[in-house]
Amino acid sequence: MNHQTDILESYRRDLLGVFGDPSLVLVQGSGCRVTDADGTEYLDLLAGIAVNSLGYSHPAWVEAIAEQAGRLSHVSNFFTSPQQVELAAALLEIAEAPEGAKAFFTNSGTEANEAALKLVRAHGNAAEPAKRRILALTHAFHGRTAGALAATWKEAYRAPFEPLPGGVEFIDPTVEALEAAMGDDVAGVILEPVQGEAGVIPLSEEFLRAARTSTREHGALLVVDEVQSGMGRTGRWLESLRSLRGDQAPDVVTLAKGLGGGFPIGAMLTLTPAATGVLGAGNHGTTFGGNPLAMAAGLATIRTIGEEGLLAHAEELGEHLRAALAEVEGVGEVRGRGLLIAFDLVDGASSGLAPALVAAAREGGFIVNATGPGTVRLAPPLILGREEADEFVEALPGLLAAARRRAAA
Repeated sequence: MNHQTDILESYRRDLLGVFGDPSLVLVQGSGCRVTDADGTEYLDLLAGIAVNSLGYSHPAWVEAIAEQAGRLSHVSNFFTSPQQVELAAALLEIAEAPEGAKAFFTNSGTEANEAALKLVRAHGNAAEPAKRRILALTHAFHGRTAGALAATWKEAYRAPFEPLPGGVEFIDPTVEALEAAMGDDVAGVILEPVQGEAGVIPLSEEFLRAARTSTREHGALLVVDEVQSGMGRTGRWLESLRSLRGDQAPDVVTLAKGLGGGFPIGAMLTLTPAATGVLGAGNHGTTFGGNPLAMAAGLATIRTIGEEGLLAHAEELGEHLRAALAEVEGVGEVRGRGLLIAFDLVDGASSGLAPALVAAAREGGFIVNATGPGTVRLAPPLILGREEADEFVEALPGLLAAARRRAAA
């Protein structure tokens, strides 16, 4: 079973089809390029959906995991490891956390958000009278487990699994909507500083600061979901640090994706006493969270991002790439922070052009992603070079022409 078609046939036979049919069978990668089972190479501008921060087969990352695998792979939550303690300290440092802040490790972003929502619910239940409402935002995506799905806006994701955990209300990300919805019965507000699955939509600094002020006034917790935007993706360790830092820090931050550089990992950080004091022994847990292999991957990722200056690189290259994309005929609005970017296609929403462009790009040797019928997302490895970014921009007019032909067929 060496060829792509054979493997895909076996996939359809043996795997549950919740992701539909995969478009490729990827077998190896180096830098920002991956190769499929038929030997075709692609420039990956998606990085496993903002996961592979260091690209593929980065020597420092490979060495760290191999060394840890040769020592200790798993210990359960009855014990800890030096790597777990070290990574917790590193995350609290880059989050500019005050003394007393804590970290909790999970296996994914969904699990980190699930933990955060449980924390919010416990905070609300401890109040007198109890706070039963949680506010989330329209177009939000926080995951697909039951609790995280309850805070995910898209009805198509939610409807098949209702009734979901209750008490979640969706509001527009405006100061006016927030003020109208807030009250002393709100336990918490959860938001993404950049709504990635919605098409890379940054929230305004005004709204983020209003959310911090309003939650404090009403005794609610502010949860910032940095699963997609965190760990250097936007040119900062945390995107929320643009607006919320020091005494304005959120109560909870969740992380995953780029944190492990390709290894499954998630984290919840509690940054204020109001959040840190909520969960005690036995209130939450996970068998694999804090796994030494995942901790080694996280440490290697953080260390390498710092040593290679990838925060500044992501910000600078992101500015260059957004400006270059905006000059391409047929490209509408370009949005993003750092190397989390989306661009709308002129008349793309009505024609479903974005999925056609994804397919045309793949045939042209590029991996990108559509977040909607007219919107394309880029979330490449943070090590992407300027020449590689320009390679895609230069190819884009031809790819758009091919996509239009495909969409019209």
